[in-house]
Amino acid sequence: MTKDIEVTGTHKDYHDPPPAAFFDTAELGKWSFYRALIAEFVATLLFLYITVLTVIGYKSQIDPKAGGDQCGGVGILGIAWAFGGMIFVLVYCTAGISGGHINPAVTFGLLLARKVSLIRAVLYMVAQSLGAIAGVGLVKAFQSAYYVRYGGGANELADGYSTGVGLGAEIVGTFVLVYTVFSATDPKRVARDSHVPVLAPLPIGFAVFMVHLATIPVTGTGINPARSLGAAVIYNNEKAWDDHWMFWVGPFIGAAIAAFYHQFILRAGAAKALGSFRSGSHHV
Repeated sequence: MTKDIEVTGTHKDYHDPPPAAFFDTAELGKWSFYRALIAEFVATLLFLYITVLTVIGYKSQIDPKAGGDQCGGVGILGIAWAFGGMIFVLVYCTAGISGGHINPAVTFGLLLARKVSLIRAVLYMVAQSLGAIAGVGLVKAFQSAYYVRYGGGANELADGYSTGVGLGAEIVGTFVLVYTVFSATDPKRVARDSHVPVLAPLPIGFAVFMVHLATIPVTGTGINPARSLGAAVIYNNEKAWDDHWMFWVGPFIGAAIAAFYHQFILRAGAAKALGSFRSGSHHV
C-alpha cells in the first residue's frame, strides 16, 4: 500500500486502498456480495428499459407512416440525455452497494486496475447481461406493436461507415467513459480536493451523454456490452448479430487503454514500479 501526502495549506493524508485479491473466494460467502449482484442486475434492467423505450418512442414519433413528424420527438439530443441521465441516476443509487458499474466494460477496466476481484468481475458481467436482456424484454412486452418495426433499440453499424470506423468509435467512446469513471472515483483526488464537493455520478453521466451525441449516427452507441447484448438477444436480427462482436471488442479495448492510462500514466504507476525496481537493485 502506498501513501501520498498532499499539501494545500494543511496536510491531507491519503491512503490508496490495497489491490483487490485476484481470486477471492471469500466473497462468495458474504451477503453483501449477492446484494451487489442484485443491484447490478436491477440497475441494468432499469437502464435498458428506459433507454430502449426512449429510442423506440422517438422512432415512432418521427415515422410519417404512423402519423409522425420528422421534427417531432426527443431527437438524438433527447436520446443522449436518456442514456446519460439514467447512468447518473443509477450510479448515484448503486454506488454504495455495488460500485455502480452497470457496464461490463467498466467492470473490466476496474478488474485490470485491481479494483475488483476476478470472481466479482465475472459475476457482475453476468448480472449486467441478464439485467439488460430482462430490461429489453420488458420493452418488447409493453411495446410489441412498435418493437420490431423500429429496430428494437439494437446497436448496428450505420450504412456508409466501415467496420474500422465503427470499432474505433466504440474504443474511443468507451475510453472516455472509463477514464471518467477512474478520474471521478480516484481516492487521491477526493483527498486532495476535499474542499470541492465532487458528485462522481454526474461527470460519469455527462460522459455517457457526450459520447452518445458523437456516436449515435455511427453505431447507435454501444460502449456497454450488456446494453448491446440485451437488445441483440431480444431483437434477434441477423444484422444486429453480424455487428455484435465490435460492441464487445471495442469497449473492452477502450476500457483497457483507459485503465492503463489512468493507473500507469496519470497515477504514475509505471514510475513507482521503476522506482521500486531501482531501489531493490541497490540492495542486491
